[in-house]
Amino acid sequence: MSLPLYVQGAWFAGALLFIFGLKGMSSPASARKGIIIAGYGMLIAIAGTFLIPGLHNLGLMALALVLGGAAAWISGQKVKITDMPQMVAIYNGMGGGAAAAIAAIEFAKGDAHSTATTVLAVIGALIGAVSFTGSCVAWAKLQGVLKKAHRLPAQNGVNVLLALIAIGLGGAMVVLAPAQPELIFGFFAVALILGLIVTLPIGGADMPVVISLFNAFTGLAVGFEGYVLGNPALIIAGIVVGAAGTLLTQLMAKAMNRPLSNILFTPMVASGGGEAISGSMKEVGAIDAAAMMRYASKVIIVPGYGMAVAHAQHKVWEMTEILEEAGVEVKFAIHPVAGRMPGHMNVLLAEAGVPYDKIFDLEEINGEFGQADVALIIGANDVVNPSARTDKASPIYGMPILNADMAQNVIVIKRGKGTGYSGVENALFYTDNCRMLYGDAQPMAGEIIQHLKTMG
Repeated sequence: MSLPLYVQGAWFAGALLFIFGLKGMSSPASARKGIIIAGYGMLIAIAGTFLIPGLHNLGLMALALVLGGAAAWISGQKVKITDMPQMVAIYNGMGGGAAAAIAAIEFAKGDAHSTATTVLAVIGALIGAVSFTGSCVAWAKLQGVLKKAHRLPAQNGVNVLLALIAIGLGGAMVVLAPAQPELIFGFFAVALILGLIVTLPIGGADMPVVISLFNAFTGLAVGFEGYVLGNPALIIAGIVVGAAGTLLTQLMAKAMNRPLSNILFTPMVASGGGEAISGSMKEVGAIDAAAMMRYASKVIIVPGYGMAVAHAQHKVWEMTEILEEAGVEVKFAIHPVAGRMPGHMNVLLAEAGVPYDKIFDLEEINGEFGQADVALIIGANDVVNPSARTDKASPIYGMPILNADMAQNVIVIKRGKGTGYSGVENALFYTDNCRMLYGDAQPMAGEIIQHLKTMG
């Protein structure tokens, strides 16, 4: 049916605000404003939907909004900044699941649609269902519910087989439209299982790329289902999010120098081979670490997931302020896949009050490590492993890394002697210019701060 102009206008206005909001999110300085703008866009789009003449189930729709909004508000208020990756993953999964649910309802209704519309509904349902269960697995891994990767025998063959079955069932739904309930159920069951099976073998080292990939899937699924419903707000918002997620996925994969196919079908795991590492780990005390940085000219700090786990970002910024007051130049170096989601370290540092002009990406900062007196690594591992440059047998060979090993001195704050998420031993820890400061990042940074205050 033809919708009133005011409904179409509300959807169009909401879509425009989505675009402006996403543009604002492209920079940390304007991200908060962008989120607020996009939020107003969603509010306008929802209000326009409720004004559709003859709309049914208004009470259920209002109840869903109240329950969903309350759950999001409460969880958003309580979530720790270090738990943000898993919240992003599960919220993203909810979007994909919602798109799949929309398609399921349309299929169940059996309304007549054109072949092109039915094809888009099937594609949206497939990628939405995969995004839903895949994002749930990503949440479970990040939350610690799933503590290790699970790989089936002939994993890649199973992935391909499930994908072909899902595509075949989807094609049958298009040809036999309106599809029978058994066919609809079988299609969604296979699609949901595919999301699980594809994601289970993927380890934490690849998780930032996986999150951005499923974000792209969700956006595309929403866009396709928006076309099925004739809703321009969903179409525009979905395509914009899908395009942004796709671009981010490509950038993240490039940052790891790994094709997306390798991430999905050849997860990063330790092979047990590689060059033998000579030397030994050399320990340093907090007082010596403080002295090395206090009397340095330039210090580059490399934060990693260990800093996030220890909630050490505020202590690290306090330490930075003391060093700067003493005349030391301090910069932060961020690897694109540091942490558990894109921009994880940037969010943590911004939350602690670190100015944006002190935070540098890999391409901007890598040439400065050779002039740094000290590179302080806090809970990072794989992103500073020089084996990525030198050891062709290493699973991370070819991945661009931060050149922390080129600093005159390297200090690593680390809880223990374990490997990173890739399971690869870090050759940096055995070099002559590297010293290990064992312990959680927050108390270790606190000890360094106390010693710095006594040095004057």
